[in-house]
Amino acid sequence: QVQLVESGGGQVQAGDSLRLSCAVSGRTFTLYATGWFRQAPGKDREFVSAISQSAATVYYADSVKGRFTISRDNAKNMVYLQMNSLKPEDTAVYYCAMKPGIATTSPRYNYWGQGTQVTVSS
Repeated sequence: QVQLVESGGGQVQAGDSLRLSCAVSGRTFTLYATGWFRQAPGKDREFVSAISQSAATVYYADSVKGRFTISRDNAKNMVYLQMNSLKPEDTAVYYCAMKPGIATTSPRYNYWGQGTQVTVSS
């Protein structure tokens, strides 16, 4: 059974940093691309970042480019999202996801975590 478990969310002030983690189990992690998505209240789920199996290819939404960094540790079956210079508009539930094949910005990922709340106050 595939499990993705996010952690690291919380409530911070604008300008602060957070590091989200996603622990993956139940599949051969190195065969899967992984991504981070977020959903704010009343809004659709949106793409944040994605990373290929080897970490050679990464994608970022324009809204987080230069502030967020995605990474993965294949030895530990972990994906991370380092979030710096947080803004109130980054407030959302953040989801980790994974899919076989290439990393994409589309939400068509096969497996999803339960999400972790990030709240940024001004």
